Amino acid sequence: MDNDRIEREIIIDASLQTVWALVSQPAWWVGDKPGPDSVEIDGTRIVAKTRFGEFPVLIEQMDAPNYLACRWASSFPGAEPQEENSTPVEFTLTEKDGGTLLRVVESGFSSIAVPEKEQHKFFKENVKGWEQQLEVLRKRAEE
Repeated sequence: MDNDRIEREIIIDASLQTVWALVSQPAWWVGDKPGPDSVEIDGTRIVAKTRFGEFPVLIEQMDAPNYLACRWASSFPGAEPQEENSTPVEFTLTEKDGGTLLRVVESGFSSIAVPEKEQHKFFKENVKGWEQQLEVLRKRAEE
């Protein structure tokens, strides 16, 4: 599969602390913009509830205010994220020109245990989702 990795960068005209406060909100990107309807938090496990179902998100690493790594099974509502059904998502924040550079990387679509056609579908859906969610985040941070 050619499309295994989504990489997006956005410059946000807000401080690193402001952007981190939004990025570190549990599962802020899950669901329709502007995010989940509600979340339940149990340590490093978060369940985001959306109109599409419930999506567990596992926080794998956090180094505030610069880095957050999670894992989620975006195409399998209700499923616990595991290697064969999920993708890791990494957020990296860097101060830049008085604002914040936010880099998002979601990878591992070719490792999801479904036919390649489905992997490609999942990839395309998430490409569109990241475009929407990053714009929502930018607008919120710059308010």
